[in-house]
Amino acid sequence: MSQSSDPAAPPRFDPRAFFALRFPNHGSRLGIAHRDHGEEWSELELPGRADLVGQEETGVLASGPILALMDMASSVAVWLKAGRFLPHATLDLRIDYLRPARTGQTVIGRCECYRLTRSIAFVRGQAHDGDPADPLAHVAGTFMAAEGYW
Repeated sequence: MSQSSDPAAPPRFDPRAFFALRFPNHGSRLGIAHRDHGEEWSELELPGRADLVGQEETGVLASGPILALMDMASSVAVWLKAGRFLPHATLDLRIDYLRPARTGQTVIGRCECYRLTRSIAFVRGQAHDGDPADPLAHVAGTFMAAEGYW
C-alpha cells in the first residue's frame, strides 16, 4: 500500500506490495501472483502446476483454482478503482468456461472494475493461457462494500 504525497491521506492500494506480503491464504497456496495493473484493472497469474489438475487422465486444470484467480483479480480491480483496500463481499460472480486450460500453461486472469457506485462495484474480465484472443473463461461480478460505502 503506497503512500500519497499528502501525509494526511490514507495509503493508496498497491497490488505489488499486497502480493509481496504473501498472506497464508487460499490465493497464496494456489500460487496466484501479481502480473500487471492499471487504475481500474488488474492482471494476475496462476501457475499450471500438476497439483492443480482436476482430471489426471487429461491433465485439465481444475475449475476451482481458475475461479479463485478470477475472484482475486476482480477484488484487486475493485481496490484499485476505489483507491484503497476495503473489505467487501462477493454478491455475484458468474464465470463462463469456454474451454479447458492447456496442460501446464500459466493462466492469466485480467479483470476491470468498470463501475463503482456508493456501495456496489461492477467487474468483468477474462482468463486465458497465453493468447487473450482465445480466452478460456469470461467473468462478470458484483461486490458490496462491507462498510456500506467505498
